[in-house]
Amino acid sequence: MEAPSEAQLPRRTGGWITFPFIIASSVGLTLAFGGWTSNLIVYLIKEFGVESIDAAQISNLVNGAGSLIPVLAAIMADSFLGCFSTIWISSIISLLGTVLLALTATLDSLRPKPCEVGSTSCRPKPRVQYVVLYAAIVLATLGSGGTRSTLATIGADQLADKPKDQGIFFNWFFFFWYSASVVSSTVIVYVEDNVSWKAGFFICVVSNVVALLIFLIGSRFYAKFKPEGSPFTSLARVVVASITKRQVTLPSNSQDFYQGCNVAPKSLPVVPSKTFRFLNHAAIVSEGDTKSDGSTAKRWRLCSVQEVEDFKTLIRILPLWSSSFFLGTTIGVQASLSILQALAIDRHIGPNFQIPAGSILVFVLISTSLFLALFDKFLLPTWRKLTGKSLTPLQRIGVGHVLNFLSMSVSALVESKRLNVAKSNQGSNIVPMSVLWLVPQLVLVGIAEAFHYPGQVSLYYQEFPITLKNLATAMISVLVGISFYLATALIDIVRRTTTWLPGNINNGRLDNVYWVLVIGGVVNFGYYVTCAWYYKYQNLKEVDHNDSPSDE
Repeated sequence: MEAPSEAQLPRRTGGWITFPFIIASSVGLTLAFGGWTSNLIVYLIKEFGVESIDAAQISNLVNGAGSLIPVLAAIMADSFLGCFSTIWISSIISLLGTVLLALTATLDSLRPKPCEVGSTSCRPKPRVQYVVLYAAIVLATLGSGGTRSTLATIGADQLADKPKDQGIFFNWFFFFWYSASVVSSTVIVYVEDNVSWKAGFFICVVSNVVALLIFLIGSRFYAKFKPEGSPFTSLARVVVASITKRQVTLPSNSQDFYQGCNVAPKSLPVVPSKTFRFLNHAAIVSEGDTKSDGSTAKRWRLCSVQEVEDFKTLIRILPLWSSSFFLGTTIGVQASLSILQALAIDRHIGPNFQIPAGSILVFVLISTSLFLALFDKFLLPTWRKLTGKSLTPLQRIGVGHVLNFLSMSVSALVESKRLNVAKSNQGSNIVPMSVLWLVPQLVLVGIAEAFHYPGQVSLYYQEFPITLKNLATAMISVLVGISFYLATALIDIVRRTTTWLPGNINNGRLDNVYWVLVIGGVVNFGYYVTCAWYYKYQNLKEVDHNDSPSDE
């Protein structure tokens, strides 16, 4: 009998061979998205005549959508399309948006003509130019958001049988993501400011094209999994089933609760917990709810006890999660307003180099990256030696809260100084004050992020049940997205009720906005401490020993 030829052998898929394709795709798409979003405020102000605060608001909306869309994309991938299809479709949508944006910087007919102040010959700006601009922004944001979480997921799927390798993959994935973000915030922004917007945006287009091509070239190596359904569906079923059976009396016997069809025959039945008892109605077995094999006959009328308890876990952690809304809101406000501050002060470093205003936020990325390495190699081991325990997720988040409102305090003090200098140099749009004054506040917020964002990911991933692990990581994206929208709403309220944020911030009181954020941050920290005080860890073993060195 002849051995099968090489062509007849089943091709092996998955594994580390897919790593270069996925990472290269992620880097290219991150360069494309970061290359235009980092400098979006400046582009809107200088090329389309958008008022500075309105431009900041648009930037907040884009950043918020960029964080919420990955959650929606994950649901689509889990429920219908699968990761592979979601990624290539989203990449094409992103490319269309980026090309349109590049055309607004290339074709004179798609960009308003400059109009001198006081001129009587200025024509109204054609509405179609803004339609094309905002269509480009929407498409590019939608497409980029569709790839952000799904690329990480498809990469982890390739190593599904090697959990330790998955951890290594995530470390490198986020390392390259941060690195690409730094490059896009500096190199591409520099090209846009000093060469041309056309050149910078077409670099984004090329990055998107290369990323899409590399991803498709690696297609033959990917292990592709069929959609298994979204975890949000099981959560919705618990709510619907509990409402449907709200009038059914809760039984006292655990046998009357549905345990699920995959439970071992000899295992003891699980009794639903007494907290949020109303939800226990979803697990009551009524006539006609189950089939002969033990599976559910009516999926929206009956849930297992485990599904009910999973939903309760989500409810228990919601107060802690909600305490981070204001935390993210302050970051969103500071990110947009810091760019406006940078535009109004001297950005020269030496006689020949000027920092692009859109690159100022790179100090946040750099400080976060450096402090994460310092945290892992120095701070955690030192804390463990001093206390004999690991720093818990709740403690890490709490430190992040404190550093965050301290950063807002520094921002307020720096802005007070900037306004004083501006008053002494009235008539000048550029305040003679170095942009390096903004660095301390940005470094502080970066260090704060190194504490509270990983702390939250660790908390949610540790506390959520296995069936909701994907939802645990999605909680951060939802949080960031909502926070940016809250930042937009907060700025709008300040504009409507005060005179602190005029078109020219030299005539406003931006420092008062920061002081409001400080007060809100302190109050929010008190709320967080209260929630953390009453919260009880579900996985105490992981809390005590998750980061401790293993005994050899």
